Order: sequence, then C-alpha cells, then structure tokens
Amino acid sequence: MFRSILKFTLPLFLACFGLIAVAQNYPTHPVKILVPQTPGGASDTLARIIAQKLTEKWGQTVFVENRSGAGGNVGMEVVATSPADGHTLLMSYVGSHAINGSLYKNLPFDPEKDFTPVATLATLPFVMVTKPDAAFKNVSELVTAAKTQRLTFGSAGNGSVNHLLGEMFNDAANVKLVHVPYRGASPAMQDLMGGRINLVFTSLPSVAGSIKQGTLMPLAVTSAKRSPSFPNIPTIAESGFKDFDVNPWFGLFAPGKTPAAVVRKINMDVNELLKSKDVIDKFGAQGAEPFATDPAQFAALLHADIKKWGEVVKASGAKLD
Repeated sequence: MFRSILKFTLPLFLACFGLIAVAQNYPTHPVKILVPQTPGGASDTLARIIAQKLTEKWGQTVFVENRSGAGGNVGMEVVATSPADGHTLLMSYVGSHAINGSLYKNLPFDPEKDFTPVATLATLPFVMVTKPDAAFKNVSELVTAAKTQRLTFGSAGNGSVNHLLGEMFNDAANVKLVHVPYRGASPAMQDLMGGRINLVFTSLPSVAGSIKQGTLMPLAVTSAKRSPSFPNIPTIAESGFKDFDVNPWFGLFAPGKTPAAVVRKINMDVNELLKSKDVIDKFGAQGAEPFATDPAQFAALLHADIKKWGEVVKASGAKLD
C-alpha cells in the first residue's frame, strides 16, 4: 500500500518542489519588459519606473524594450511566442489587451490564452486637452460650441482608446466631434499644437509636463474622481455627465504557461513595490495611482474588460485588418 501511494505522490512532490526551487532562484538572468508602444507614453513611463525598482530588488538587470506597431500587436506577438520562464514580460494596458481582439479580424495570438496575467501596476485617467488659446475653456463651453460648429478630435488611430473615448463622449454629450485618426499619438498632439485639430483624449502621463508648463490646457479627466496629482482638473462626470468613468489599468503579463510559482513571485514582489513611497510618488507625478491585484483578480478584470470594450468597439463601427 505504501509503495503504491509513494508511486503516485512522489512525482507530484518532486514537481512541486521543482516549481518552488524555480521560483526561489528566479530571475537567473536579465529580465526584459517589452513595451508594445513608442517611448514616452504611459506604458513606457510606468514600465521604466517598475523596472528600476525590480532591478534593485532582484539584483538582476530588468530592462525595457520598445517594440511598437499595429496597435501593440507586434510587441504582444513577440511576448506570446517567447519562452515561458518569466524572463520576458509584457507591459500592456486595457487599450491593446482588452480592445484589439474586437478591433482586429485576425490576431496572431489570443489575448487571454496566450498570456498569463501577472500583476497590475496602476490605473490612470485619460484627459481631454486642447490649446490654451481655444475658444472653449471647459467641457460645458465645448459642448455648446460643438452644437453649432465643426470641431475635431485626434487619436492614435481607429479603435484606439483615444478614439473610443471621443465616441463615448459624443454619445454622452449628444454632440458630433469629428474623429481624425493618426498613426500614433505623437502626430495627433503635433497637429493639436499646430491648430489643425481642436482637442485630443490622451493618457495623463503623456501630457503631464505640458499641462504643468501651460502649453496644453486640460478640460477634464475621464475618471469618476479627480486625479490626486492634478486636483484642479475637473472630471467629465462632474461636468454634467455623471456616469462617465474610464480609468484604464496597466499591468504586466507573461507568456502563457509560465510556471504559477514564478508568476506568484513576480506578483508578490511587484505588489510590495507598489506600497513603497518612492513608487507611489513617481506614479503620482504621472497622474497614476498604484493598483495591486493577484493574478486571478487580474485575469477576471481582463475577461470583463474584453466584453465591455468589445461592445464599445461594436457601437463605434471601428474595424482593422
């Protein structure tokens, strides 16, 4: 009897012991955090903050690599096909991970099956910005102007969060701001500064410096509550549209089938860092709030957001090949 029990339990024990040993030794060499967007945006900024702190904690270099293209799909495919050992991570956010599955017809990966949710990092609102010399100075004046004249908003492309936020605002305010898509957020911001479009919905970190310098004027943030770092910027909700609340998450993913013990270790270490004053302050300077979950909670959040944003994409009519 004992030999029979041992026959079945010993392999299980050895496997569990092996996973624990792998997690304890992790990381054994430098870790790459791949950001599927260009440098300077919210994903890139948050990834570099957490990479520096993980380098200090692990004693192994954690570096950031940018691989943009196809709305984040190029970089995401790289991670999806990387070795599932925890040494290649993806810095993703709701825009690419929860939206692209509804937007693109033939993704080369499954946003859920081919990735393992590891740890959320932060939530941060997007912000509606315009030029300081714009004729409208707040959301109410914008809505009034939009009912009598043609106003435009730029985005990083069809189906991007920037685009879908504009369509959501159109629906909430019963106006028709005209969408002007660009190949990325940077050219949209350049045309805004050049006076060729009227406003842009963009992530708060990407324009935090411009807002502080006064070269861009914020009209409202998209979250239900004001950003602690920019308390003078009102919300769209308090500007007359009480149910408007979009506060995207950002987080780390690993390739699918990454060992659970490694995922738990990364999650625990990241969550510990999110409590540190240094990270809280650095995130706060970007308008971001630390947001900690365990892997199961993160997976449930992603699943729910894929459904929610899928409905928004369908209503917008946006599609990409």
